[in-house]
Amino acid sequence: MNAFLALVRKDLYLHFSNRRAVLMSIIAPILIAAFFGSLFGGKGGGSSKASPVPIAISDLDHSPLTAKISAALQADTSLAVQSLDADAALAQVKAGKLRAAIVLPAGFGEQAGRALFAGPEGKRPEITLHYDPSQAMVLPMVRGLLAQHVMQLVSADTFSGQGAPVMKDMRAQVADNTALPAEQRQELTAMFDSIARVQERSARAPQAGASAASAADTGRSSFTMSPPFSTRELEASAKADVPYNSYAHSFAGMGVQFILMMAVDIGVALLLMRRQGLWQRLRAAPLSKARLLGSRIASCTLISLIIFVLIYAVAIAAFGVRVQGSWLGFAAVLLAFSLLTASFGLLIAALGKSPEATRGLAILATLLMVMLGGAWVPSFVFPEWLQTASLFIPTRWAVDGLDAMTWRGLPFSEALAPVGVMLGFALAFGALAIARFSWEE
Repeated sequence: MNAFLALVRKDLYLHFSNRRAVLMSIIAPILIAAFFGSLFGGKGGGSSKASPVPIAISDLDHSPLTAKISAALQADTSLAVQSLDADAALAQVKAGKLRAAIVLPAGFGEQAGRALFAGPEGKRPEITLHYDPSQAMVLPMVRGLLAQHVMQLVSADTFSGQGAPVMKDMRAQVADNTALPAEQRQELTAMFDSIARVQERSARAPQAGASAASAADTGRSSFTMSPPFSTRELEASAKADVPYNSYAHSFAGMGVQFILMMAVDIGVALLLMRRQGLWQRLRAAPLSKARLLGSRIASCTLISLIIFVLIYAVAIAAFGVRVQGSWLGFAAVLLAFSLLTASFGLLIAALGKSPEATRGLAILATLLMVMLGGAWVPSFVFPEWLQTASLFIPTRWAVDGLDAMTWRGLPFSEALAPVGVMLGFALAFGALAIARFSWEE
């Protein structure tokens, strides 16, 4: 028993003697848990304030009613609305810069009021709603806000606009017109009184909501107002006849994550080589530091590229992923990210003090980069400041670049910015690693 306790005591001592490794094992879950908790509720269970969802609205009618609808959507704090023409709005959604685009058709202002009483089978104006299929969770929110604002404004325009005073005047004229038979006057005034009650009920509806009283009224009455429009929802992807394949985005995000994890292993392996004195032996050869470390970057780049190509080969063969955009741009994004991975692994080795402590720190940095890059959680749920900050994270550009070349079907020009940013990070990581690399532990 004494021997058993001695072995346990020895393991505990060895583990907790490496203070940096222990500290990283505690800090990593705390930071990640705090990150997700702040996004999805926070303390007290209240919902966190997400950044407004960027959408566009295209008004093809240019009527007073559609102008009010546009203004109401722009005033909604849940949305960040741009007014664009239909083609530009669709292009922005396809590029991933907007989540949805609402197109109000010509003649909407004239047709919407009549459609309130058209019944289930009546003709309604059709609103086209283009949406980003990779973030389809936005669609129900945009659809609901659109229905809310359109219903309120159309009913207000119909019941509380210019038509309401006219009907009141007509009722007064009918009531005072003694030339009409008394029975006819009574029927006409009853009709106007019924319209007034509908106006009053419609005015109360936005405030009362689905109350028990209104539910009972609905059950007793056969009168219903139909939605004054219908929607046609279209995926804004590469081609109209090609449905969105969610595997394309998931393979991009998980490929980026696990290849970065491989960079952590490469960096730790370099630290182990240094501990064993292998780097000192190589340093004895007539080779410069830049050449020795550059060869490691080149070999790690090739390893990362081969693995990523194999991952996408399986995605294409087994999961139907397709490069709908530029193959050249796709290859350039893969190569740039592979070079970034190799430079990141070398930087880990250059800055690390020991393999044990460095592994925990590097895994924490990798997980944070993957989260902020949008591989786990869509970036639109981040606060606005965090969305801006994520543009300084190389993984954000890697995921966006792969999405652009696969399911988004964008041209080669859309790969230039992601490739340029990743090459810039790779150059900075590599230069810092070569400058800071120590041959001795």
